[in-house]
Amino acid sequence: MGSFKLEVIDKIAALMTAAFGLVAALAWNETIKALMYEVFGEAESGLMGYLIYAIIVTIVAVAAIILIARTYNKVKSKEEAKAAAKNKKE
Repeated sequence: MGSFKLEVIDKIAALMTAAFGLVAALAWNETIKALMYEVFGEAESGLMGYLIYAIIVTIVAVAAIILIARTYNKVKSKEEAKAAAKNKKE
């Protein structure tokens, strides 16, 4: 990787990815169960609400992770191109 800037961006991307993974996991938490109970009533009838919510949160998290990875790869490519150009000049 080489540059400090790229290493920092790499670590930030990894932390953000982990954070979105945690958010997706927390979608299944007791708090969401309580919210779905308020919306759908009894637990038996609210199961579909839990499932729909968890699927939506997971899809959003996956989309965010993909966007983070693409952004990171663009920055990485630019930094590597800069480093290659600098090495050619030297």
